[in-house]
Amino acid sequence: MAAPSLHSSNLTSFPTSHAMTKNVLSILSLFFLVLYPSFAMATSANTFFGENTQGIKYDLFPEILKEEAVARLNELGKVSDANDYLERTFQSPASIRAGNLLRAWMEDAGLKTWVDQMGNVHGRADGINPSEKALLIGSHLDTVIDAGYFDGSLGIICAISALKALNATGRLDKLRRPVEVIAFSDEEGVRFQSTFLGSAAIAGLLPVSALQIHDKNGVTVQGALGASSIETTEENLLQLKYEPESVWGYVEVHIEQGPVLETVGLPLGLVKGIAGQTRLKVTVRGTQGHAGTVPMNMRQDPMVAAAELIVFLESLCKQPDYYLSYDGQCASSTVESLAGSLVCTVGEISSWPSASNVIPGQVTFTVDVRAMDDTGREAIIYEFSNRLYHMCDRRSVFCNVERKHDANAVVCDPGLSTELKSASHAALKRITGEDPGDVPVLMSGAGHDAMAMSHLTKVGMLFVRCRGGISHSPAEHVLDDDIWAAGMAVLTFLETLL
Repeated sequence: MAAPSLHSSNLTSFPTSHAMTKNVLSILSLFFLVLYPSFAMATSANTFFGENTQGIKYDLFPEILKEEAVARLNELGKVSDANDYLERTFQSPASIRAGNLLRAWMEDAGLKTWVDQMGNVHGRADGINPSEKALLIGSHLDTVIDAGYFDGSLGIICAISALKALNATGRLDKLRRPVEVIAFSDEEGVRFQSTFLGSAAIAGLLPVSALQIHDKNGVTVQGALGASSIETTEENLLQLKYEPESVWGYVEVHIEQGPVLETVGLPLGLVKGIAGQTRLKVTVRGTQGHAGTVPMNMRQDPMVAAAELIVFLESLCKQPDYYLSYDGQCASSTVESLAGSLVCTVGEISSWPSASNVIPGQVTFTVDVRAMDDTGREAIIYEFSNRLYHMCDRRSVFCNVERKHDANAVVCDPGLSTELKSASHAALKRITGEDPGDVPVLMSGAGHDAMAMSHLTKVGMLFVRCRGGISHSPAEHVLDDDIWAAGMAVLTFLETLL
């Protein structure tokens, strides 16, 4: 039999003095402890569904994990460098204000805080043994231009809220290992066109030459940090790197940025891995000419050639099994691994001189290829490049392919993933009182700070449902209850470290 909660408000109708009320409460408390011996254990562990003398609802923490978290996300979403939309880039005035807000909220949760030489904001709870390997939880505080409120910010706020819930119940200093929340200064790469500045510095991947990368106004990364009173040198940049033996693991909570969770009707999903990515720049050069005087069969038109290449890319990525198997370039296992994870995108295209009455002389376009299998991704790049040169020769145009970016796929740690999946299931059951069924397992097609952090330690990720799968847009939205579920999942996971 479950023990009912005991509230003094239930006794206020009795016409007794304060002292008599206290005596009645004491007698009733003893009665409940005798009748329900498990009640004492539940009270001491702060796990029963009730309230303490300060009115904090134990176990579910809606005031912290839901109401306050939602309010903070809304407040953070208004911290912008633009008046009419959300824009917060590396070391901009809004980024500094957002960092100060996060630091104050970290301190409110009982964490000690600091800002490092790359502008990352840290909050740490040492727990019982400060020298033990630390769990890192993080995401990014920067945004794209015209952003939504939840990309990046949700993961930071959920972590802070979960630690605040532990602190509110006197359990923060009982963690068996240190827990550190990191709000990374740059993941989107909007200002300097260089992603993961914050997490790459922590993971030891950022070269010192990155300090001299400049934005469109000629300001360098080093200069932007200096303008924020952060003096970063090559030496102290290298010192930012965490030693692998000091870190136990890294966890990131992030909006899904896709429609799967909404389709299956569940707020949380486990990420099994992050797709590898290759970005290409394709240049097609032909013969520029007058739109009205050059006969169709005498043209060397780079625009038409580019269109044919783009349509072929779509076919290749929709049916890789046909093209790769047909040419015998790949083992069947590699081809099969592309199913369900391969996506290819042409996101930019431009022509010169870009006039309606001129056959273009040059066309350039970008290609973005992502897949969980790195060998399969390389096979797609090879096949596309091989066909590209044949098509260009046939059309008598010149083609060139440049690789602009490569990142290998990241597989999330199986052990950490099992714990996160269990915590997510328990959190949903804890809130709803019902078995939610199996937590979905998804692949991430988008890049995340976890990609950089995987070079330092084992990583695990949780996705949170977002409306319509929309992200990088002011239409980006997460339900209040889903924010609660995400915070509860982090809290449940942290409770395994008590």
